[in-house]
Amino acid sequence: MNKNKILRVSVPDRLERLPLTGYQKRIFALIAAAWLFDSIDLAMLTFILGSIKTDFGLSAQQAGLLATMSFIGMAVGASVSGILSDKFGRKVMLQNSILVYSGASILCALAQTPEILGIFRFLVGFGLGTGFPPAMSLVSEFIPSKDRGRYIAILEGFWPIGFICAGILAYFLIPFGGWRLVFLAEAVPVLYYFVVKYYISESPRWLEDKGRLAEADKVVTDFEEGVKKALGGHELPVVQPRPYEPDKQAVQSTFADLWAPGYVKRTVMIWSLWFFALLGYYGLTTWLGTLLQQKGFEVTKSVFYTVAISFGGIPGFLTSAYLVEALGRKPTNVIFLFGAALGSYLYGTATTLTSLVIFGFIMQFFMLGMWSCMYAYTPELYPTRARATGSGFASAVGRLGAIVGAYLVGVILPHTGIEGVFALGAVCYAVAAVAVVILGEETKGKSLENISG
Repeated sequence: MNKNKILRVSVPDRLERLPLTGYQKRIFALIAAAWLFDSIDLAMLTFILGSIKTDFGLSAQQAGLLATMSFIGMAVGASVSGILSDKFGRKVMLQNSILVYSGASILCALAQTPEILGIFRFLVGFGLGTGFPPAMSLVSEFIPSKDRGRYIAILEGFWPIGFICAGILAYFLIPFGGWRLVFLAEAVPVLYYFVVKYYISESPRWLEDKGRLAEADKVVTDFEEGVKKALGGHELPVVQPRPYEPDKQAVQSTFADLWAPGYVKRTVMIWSLWFFALLGYYGLTTWLGTLLQQKGFEVTKSVFYTVAISFGGIPGFLTSAYLVEALGRKPTNVIFLFGAALGSYLYGTATTLTSLVIFGFIMQFFMLGMWSCMYAYTPELYPTRARATGSGFASAVGRLGAIVGAYLVGVILPHTGIEGVFALGAVCYAVAAVAVVILGEETKGKSLENISG
């Protein structure tokens, strides 16, 4: 045997043979809570952009430019965070993201000019962007293969819940303190930093990949003991040791890994999916409350109807979470993308309050289900050493699409009207669906190691 090889029971083998119990679900819930706080902050601009636009006397183009600052920050944060998460760990990046966006939210509340507010919104976006890749990677790396897609889909399902929470906060806080009070309230999750620090473990797959075997074994041993306790003390299945090569496993991730043989088609597909899906999504939702106000609804009523419409996302992500395991990642993505295209088009043609709510509910059902599919699919496409990097750059490319979408709506709205805006979103979703149809591959039921080869 090669002298560099040692025999050990690998982390993936130990994790994959564990049944899913309340122990893993509690850890998932802690990560999902951090995701929820991120989602509330990200969604909030939908509800307060109209008020900010009025207070500062901004034109549609200026408001669109302000909205893009968050997405620019997210694009930078996601790309940097992906690389740093693969180098320094998932947990530390998740912790730091909470500090950055919470602090920046306080600064947003104090901004006296739209230019300064734009700078602080960039910082908020940077903090949010740094949180998504490590959270996705953490969940994908400790949930067993047979449940992984469903739980990542459920993780993203906290986005519509965050959207609803953001709307409720805006509905009650705007009448008392305006958008500034809303930003102050968004800083409260800074306290969750300590929950992540003390109650969430580093990814054992990442630790083993870096050659930190003692730490990896300790984390997995804690998992095994937690699962055994949840099972009433039953013994776990025995797994056999296999050769392990420390020098090979500790290879550092680089951007070039995303374009290595076997990954080029995946990267082109997932970047296309994220770019066009987010161009459509943020081009529409960032302006959703503002567009309702243009239809004659006052601020509080537009917030109320936006929240009502957003409830469609809850059955959407639950359906998606079921279908990613029942049908697979690829067909579920395609179904929800084409559904989002149809829902967006119908919403843009609505002329009555009833049709607005019904078509809006349908639109949110498919759009939020789409998010769950994307997040379930993305981290599975890359090996452990490059998982956060691949997820981070896909998210970053998506934020570039969001930048284009949020600004483009401000430019075309005066010329095409609301119908043209939602038609643009429909086209974007359809293009994303075609990219998955042509270039996508199925990952359902496969271990992360088998997918990455």
